[in-house]
Amino acid sequence: MAISEFEFHRYEKIMQEFCKTQGPPPEFHDKLKWGFTLDPKNQSVVLLEIRPRFRGPSKKVEIPIAKARFIKARKQWKVYWMRGNGKWLLYEPCPSTRTIEEFLGVVKEDSHCCFFG
Repeated sequence: MAISEFEFHRYEKIMQEFCKTQGPPPEFHDKLKWGFTLDPKNQSVVLLEIRPRFRGPSKKVEIPIAKARFIKARKQWKVYWMRGNGKWLLYEPCPSTRTIEEFLGVVKEDSHCCFFG
């Protein structure tokens, strides 16, 4: 079952606020900013770094930072990080959280330097 419309808008608001407060300041947004994708069908959210392409800076490239997938049966968010080979792996220090806010706290803390290097 997909994320409800109410939950979708709630998560969207939370992610927008996180990107605004924790991401790069507005004066750098032409060079670097944070964004996200929220997929209600797959019940997932991906935090992204958005920057101009090295060759052809008029186009933007989105680099995944972190991913969370909601498991309704367990009422928890599975937390993932992306390896250099482009595969998502479960974040072992904290493989799941109860809320999206807890997920964002785990990403912000980044105790094993998986999200931000």
